[in-house]
Amino acid sequence: MKDTDIASMSEKELKNKVNELRTQIGQHERELKAIYRELKLHRTNTEELKEKRDSLNSQVKELTAKARDARSTRDSINARISSLKASKNDVQERTRKLSGNINELKAKRNDLNKLSKGSVETLSKAYVADLDLFMNADIPLKHEIDLFGRLLDLKGRLGAAFDANTIHEELVKTYESSKDIFDSKEDFGSEISKLADESQEYHLEMIEIYNQSDALRKEADEAHLQITEKFALSAPIREKIDPLKNKIALLRDELGIYLEKLNDIQVEKDDRKQEEHLVVAKEKLEKSGRLSLEDLKILMDKGDLKF
Repeated sequence: MKDTDIASMSEKELKNKVNELRTQIGQHERELKAIYRELKLHRTNTEELKEKRDSLNSQVKELTAKARDARSTRDSINARISSLKASKNDVQERTRKLSGNINELKAKRNDLNKLSKGSVETLSKAYVADLDLFMNADIPLKHEIDLFGRLLDLKGRLGAAFDANTIHEELVKTYESSKDIFDSKEDFGSEISKLADESQEYHLEMIEIYNQSDALRKEADEAHLQITEKFALSAPIREKIDPLKNKIALLRDELGIYLEKLNDIQVEKDDRKQEEHLVVAKEKLEKSGRLSLEDLKILMDKGDLKF
């Protein structure tokens, strides 16, 4: 409204306008308070959901760290198993070669034993006895020829017996030197089996933790989704706040203008009343000299009475 329009308004019109503006402001303020109450309710529910979501995400973080530790331990054990398997394979290859060598020596020794058909001690005694008979005894020629043939046979068998003993000694040494290798083969198998069981335990623990983590993460995502939905639902309500605030501010500005005009009118009325009171007080002073305290005050304020 223009200043000229306000200036032409009566006091009653001004008061009516002030009451109208105050009513509008009151209505908008009540509406604004209702919006804030509704938003507070939304905010309370949202804060509860945020606490729930954050708590669940914190649990997920802790579980993920535990799962990572279990996986790291499992992988470390599996690496140890792989190393042991490689060592076991190496031992198996060496065992295979040793077994082949031992079997070969056994075969040679057995073949020589078949040729010797007796021990070195027995064959040596027989050879010495036949040699002494051949060298010293007076025997017929035919018997001597047979004896010579038997000596040659004994010599060959004795050589085979010696060779068989030599190979047997080599075989014994091979057994002794390879004993640790054969024993370690069993140790590898036992340790690998034990570590495999331990690795499986950590693997199952990791799977269980990841399952728990996934369930909690799903619950946290659901809580976050609810937060997002609540925020979206409250958006239209929040959008009403600024327009209402602007309306109230404009109405208050307008109200101030009308109140200022009413105040000016009141000041003018007070001034007129005071002037009228001053006239009456002067008349009393001139006629009777009997004055009230208010009469004295106004006369002194205006400078019409001095002591």
